[in-house]
Amino acid sequence: MPKVVFKNVSKKFQLYKKKSDKILNLFSKSYGGGKEFFALKDVSFEVEQGLTIGLVGLNGSGKSTVSNILSGVIQPSSGDVLVNGEVSLIAISAGLNGSLTGHENIELKCMMHGLSKKEIKEITPAIVDFADIGNFINQPVKDYSSGMKSRLGFAISVHIDPDILVVDEALSVGDSTFTKKCLDKMNEFKEQGKTIFFISHSASQMRDFCDKIIWMHYGTIKEYGEASEIINKYQEFVKWFNSISNKEKKEYKKQMLNEQIRIVEKVEKIIKKGSKLRWLDSTISIIIFLLVIVFAYLVVIS
Repeated sequence: MPKVVFKNVSKKFQLYKKKSDKILNLFSKSYGGGKEFFALKDVSFEVEQGLTIGLVGLNGSGKSTVSNILSGVIQPSSGDVLVNGEVSLIAISAGLNGSLTGHENIELKCMMHGLSKKEIKEITPAIVDFADIGNFINQPVKDYSSGMKSRLGFAISVHIDPDILVVDEALSVGDSTFTKKCLDKMNEFKEQGKTIFFISHSASQMRDFCDKIIWMHYGTIKEYGEASEIINKYQEFVKWFNSISNKEKKEYKKQMLNEQIRIVEKVEKIIKKGSKLRWLDSTISIIIFLLVIVFAYLVVIS
């Protein structure tokens, strides 16, 4: 049985021109004040246990959306996600409470993963030692640099012994010494047969560390295959992209982003043609909204 399965997974976000449109949409799903943006569109892949999967792509391609869905941080809008095992997400500040100290965050995050107080007490010294942030471990996380947040987050995640490790750009802010320590730890996980998802802009790390690569491109999978083959194709694309002018880059990005909302716009046109009661529905929603406000006011002053 595959360790992870994404089947026709899409994730859409509502875009609004005004805050009032967002409020109205809460009362009527058919209200047309905003457009739907597909961060992911019909994404499907399977991953066997023990593989290390790299995710590459330009900024905004959907890599972090995949990792957040995989980790349970957000839910897909449609499609099926099957994850066999405990997932731990490592991203800058992921799961860390800025008002709590490093020590308090260790306890909180470990408890969220189901560890007992005894187990937390046993692994805390190893986490503190791995993070290596000195006396900052007793300071609120909001005072940490991005590098220290990454160190603490990585240290906690790898010591709770997850079945599936998701590393989302967490190594991009650390120094070379810490990066090597993290890669060594991830190699230990590989030897133990754990499944790893690795998001990075470092082609050399991807080539050396990953078994397969998923190339995300504006919400869809462009390529999925052996690491060396996909990395070569991706680097060729990046080389071409960097060779064009800034104006051409902007036009290309605009075209790709429009593709992510084009399907919704077509659906909206069909809805507008087929629904003669759309205006009435919106008017009723506004009336209901105003009545709720009046009722709440009467309750407060009574």
